[in-house]
Amino acid sequence: MKPHPLRNALLWLMAGLLLAVWAFPVLWALLTSFKSERDVLAYPPVWRFTPTLDNYREVLFGTSSILPNLWSSLVVSLSTTLLTMLFAIPAAYALARLNYPAKRASGFYVLATQMLPPMGLIIPYYLVLQKIGGLDSYSGLTAIYLSFSLPFAIWLMVSYFEDIPFEMEEAALLDRAGRMRTLWYVILPQVRGGIAVTTIFVFLNAWNEFLFAVVLGGNKVRPVTVAMFNFISVEQTQWARLAAGAMLAMAPVILIGLFAQRHIVKGLTVGAVKGGGRR
Repeated sequence: MKPHPLRNALLWLMAGLLLAVWAFPVLWALLTSFKSERDVLAYPPVWRFTPTLDNYREVLFGTSSILPNLWSSLVVSLSTTLLTMLFAIPAAYALARLNYPAKRASGFYVLATQMLPPMGLIIPYYLVLQKIGGLDSYSGLTAIYLSFSLPFAIWLMVSYFEDIPFEMEEAALLDRAGRMRTLWYVILPQVRGGIAVTTIFVFLNAWNEFLFAVVLGGNKVRPVTVAMFNFISVEQTQWARLAAGAMLAMAPVILIGLFAQRHIVKGLTVGAVKGGGRR
């Protein structure tokens, strides 16, 4: 059946409007990052101006440099992602493929931890880290990020493991492959798209996190999301430098999205094209 031209035009129009709504703030911030403070504060807004790189020089190499903050975000995000995937893969495999005592209770516990409001955990986390000396440290912030990234990763990956036919696993076990060899050589290659999607989402969530970072971080460990406040004061807000810092903070996220979009689409649609593996 041939698609109706009017329907296609409406779909393209809706897609264009949604894309414009999403892209407008990013494009506005990009233009603002190349303006001088005088052009930023001009009213009505200035559309024709002389671009300048002074804002990027200041946020990279000036007195308000965010390079240390970018490094803090990178260390915490990578550490959180590696530890999360290290624990999430075997946990999701166990929940999806194995029968063991208290399986339902453990699954409910993982789900319940994901449902807890972050605002209610700030004070307990702060008191615990204060007792053990984990405030303003990479290990402390990584442990906190791990506590909310792990349930998300487990539940996201359980569906991918459940899509694998049990016959493949049974055949490997009958060949005396062993549980770990079966997981490594049979199961994981089948869910690599899901692993890629989960890894990307965990990294992005850790990179963009603000609430825990602003309370549990400090001068030594100060992620870039918190460092944006360097350009906001009671006297004035340095909009041009703030926009430049925001673009630098968004750059890794945008690059990951561009290079990994094929894996993201493939991983998100794998469950729709595979048959259910549960019997």
